[in-house]
Amino acid sequence: MDKWDQRKRPIRLERRFEFDSYESTRVFLDRLGEHCEAINRFPDISFGKTYVNITIRPVLDDEDLIDEDFQFASQIDEFTD
Repeated sequence: MDKWDQRKRPIRLERRFEFDSYESTRVFLDRLGEHCEAINRFPDISFGKTYVNITIRPVLDDEDLIDEDFQFASQIDEFTD
């Protein structure tokens, strides 16, 4: 969790993941997509050849981040192991 940045305006968690190759980026995105479909939770994602930027926003607008948001971020971290 220490690699995630917590922002206040708007409230969100952000992290940039960097990879050595396009293939590694795709594997990460595929795993992330499968997980998001399974739990029905979808972060904002932008990506390029060797990076992925992820933003997690609270489920309800203008709400604080809750434990589930931090757990979701931790689950995403596991895809880089």
